[in-house]
Amino acid sequence: MKDPVQIFNNEQKTDRRGFLKLLLGFSGLVTAVGVLTPVIGYLWPPKQASTVGAGRVPVGSTEEFPVGQGKVVPVDGKPVIIVNTDQGGLTAYSAVCTHLGCVVEWDDRRQFILCPCHDGRFNAINGAVISGPPPTPLPELPLVVEQDTVYVSPA
Repeated sequence: MKDPVQIFNNEQKTDRRGFLKLLLGFSGLVTAVGVLTPVIGYLWPPKQASTVGAGRVPVGSTEEFPVGQGKVVPVDGKPVIIVNTDQGGLTAYSAVCTHLGCVVEWDDRRQFILCPCHDGRFNAINGAVISGPPPTPLPELPLVVEQDTVYVSPA
């Protein structure tokens, strides 16, 4: 007959070994899922509701775009910057910088459109390049205001 202490120690080693195998298998599974999830998401992106063909997309009310302000909004899955100036009123431009494709932003203090990547600056009234490396102005998009709702037509 085997010593009860030796039987207990043998069972404990088996349990510990089994536990470590289980832990290692679980870690491998979690790692594989963590690696494969973004790969699958890239290969099969989620379907987005598209407004293509709708002609125009509502982006907010006129109250959301006060004079002297600018705001980047999504239009058909692409960034668009809406600016409201004293001279030009509400205007919409593609918010993708014409230099390297960074998303531009509104500079409240200096009242112009700024590309934060390489300090490209655009005029808020016509989208023209003020300074920096962008080769061309920001493309203007058609904007319509109806009953205090601002609509932009996708490019």
